[in-house]
Amino acid sequence: MSIGNSPEDERPFEDVSEEARPSIGRALRQARIAAGLTVDDVSTATRVRIVIVHAIEADDFAPCGGDVYARGHIRTLAKAVNLDPAPLLAQYDADHGGRPAPTPAAPMFEAERIRPERRGPNWTAAMVAAIVAVVGFVAFTAFKGESDGGAGQQVAEGGAPEASTSPSPSAETKKPADPKPDPTESAIAAAPRDKVTVQVAAVDGRSWISAKDHNGRLLFDGLLEQGDSKTFQDSSKINLVLGDAGAIELHVNGKKIEDDFQPGAVERLTYTKGDPQVG
Repeated sequence: MSIGNSPEDERPFEDVSEEARPSIGRALRQARIAAGLTVDDVSTATRVRIVIVHAIEADDFAPCGGDVYARGHIRTLAKAVNLDPAPLLAQYDADHGGRPAPTPAAPMFEAERIRPERRGPNWTAAMVAAIVAVVGFVAFTAFKGESDGGAGQQVAEGGAPEASTSPSPSAETKKPADPKPDPTESAIAAAPRDKVTVQVAAVDGRSWISAKDHNGRLLFDGLLEQGDSKTFQDSSKINLVLGDAGAIELHVNGKKIEDDFQPGAVERLTYTKGDPQVG
């Protein structure tokens, strides 16, 4: 007669050829049957899966997933069937190369503590250095530009500052041997008769102009902004092309040209030493 849940009909039979000490799985199976428990009862009480209980009782410890888990299952199952787990664990260790040495906790924490910290590049310092370099370059460029601009302006004006209220005596008395490209209106009025002098002024807007001498050499090719003027001289002839003739005012040999040029009209003109005439 059985007490409680009836175990499965698994009665161990005596085998005279078996060694005196049973295997781990056989010992656990015999203890379970002696306790009147089924595999389901043991699995429910220990939360060890049924397939693992069957495997351990068959001395197959591979499903446990390693020695540490196998020893834990052996201990749990032994306690569930009222069996001392120590002899079974010693037997397991003897059969499987000895008890695995536990990993000491202190060296692990020490290794983690002294592990060198990996640091990335210091982007903040690099960015600050880049900003400082850019600011320094801009300041240097601005300072150099002001210095070069002042010198360039003096060269472009040719030593004749029209806006100055008190020109130096040397500027008034010293005259160049050859007329410069931008003479004043008085110079145009006193243009030599043995040459042709043409002044082009953009009075009503800007215009592109081109000027050549009698040999076809290009004297100027560019844009005149409103208020700008250019003066050209040659020994015999000046050829002009006006991109917007309506914006241009012409003086030829000291005389204003009264031709009615239309805005936006392109004019090709030729002037000589004689009376102004359109070519």
